[in-house]
Order: sequence, then structure tokens, then C-alpha cells
Amino acid sequence: MALQFGFGLSKFGGTLYVPKLVALAILREMGPVFTSLLVAGRVGSGIASEVASMKVTQQIDAIRALGTSPIKRIVIPKVIACMIALPLLTLFADFIGLFGAMAICLHELNIGTEYFITKAVQTITMTDLLTGLFKTMVFAVFISVTACWKGLTTEGGTTGVGNTTTWVVVAASIFIMISDFFLTKIFFLTVYAGWN
Repeated sequence: MALQFGFGLSKFGGTLYVPKLVALAILREMGPVFTSLLVAGRVGSGIASEVASMKVTQQIDAIRALGTSPIKRIVIPKVIACMIALPLLTLFADFIGLFGAMAICLHELNIGTEYFITKAVQTITMTDLLTGLFKTMVFAVFISVTACWKGLTTEGGTTGVGNTTTWVVVAASIFIMISDFFLTKIFFLTVYAGWN
């Protein structure tokens, strides 16, 4: 992103705006969305395959027969874990993304480290960070609930487990992209409009 902005803005003499643009893009969009897509692929598929395996081997039925709710025992802990882990992973991804952009700006665009840090810190606000982290909490619910629901409704043995895993990754990725559009629109209409 830093490289593309740098080459594009260099035609108009705007290379010095790269730190501002990249910092906002990473905190508001790229960090939350890319991290959530990776988690959907890795964790969402893991949850789906685990729950689906429990369903086809009748472990879910055994839990119900013992008088315990599979929702309380299986689904809720996974949803809470995703809602805690995904924002933390996103913070880490934001830091790595900004560090990478700073390195690209230094080596490819001749923008100093001090200048990059100064402009990034001046540009980003706590609102930018918090809206990105709020998005990840919504994405975490989509990933975990989709994986658990599809896992609990799996039929067809091991073939069904494989189909469930693939379906969850695709569906969670689509949910993330669509919900990101609407969340961004809501934030621009409510939060960011209030700052102007």
C-alpha cells in the first residue's frame, strides 16, 4: 500500500502524504479485515471441523443426553474466545503493518522514520483504532457463530465435515467483506461525520 500510494502520489508531488494515508488505511480497514480473513481461514475452519466431527460421531447427542446444552458448553466459549483474541491479533497486525509501511517509505520513497512516525501519530486518533477494533469484534461473532452453527448441523460423516469446513471459510469471508462495507458506512455517517 505504501509503495502504491508512493508511486501514484509522486506524479503529483504528494509523496509526503503517504504516512497519513497508510496509517489511516491500516487502522481503519486493512488491519481488521485482513486479520479477520486469516482468522476465518484458520480458526473458523478449525472450529467448524471440531464441532462437525463431534456431531457426526454423536458426541453432541451424548452431551444433550446428559442434560447439558451444547450451546453453553461448546458455542458460547468459542464465541467469547474469538471476541477476545481477534482484537488482540488485530492490534498486533496494525503494529506490524505500520512498521512495514515505515520500512518501505524509508527504503523505497526516501521518507525518514521520524517523519513517518510524526505524521502517522498526528493523523490517527483513538477513534480510528477503536472503530477498527469494534469491527473485529463483529467479525469474530460472524466467524465463530457461522462455524458453530454449520458444525452443529453437519450430516454425512467425514465427507460432510470436509464440506462444512470449506463452506464456513467461504461464508465467513463473505460475511466479513459485506459487514465491513456496512460498518464503514455507519462509522462515516455517525462517528467520523461528527469530527468534521
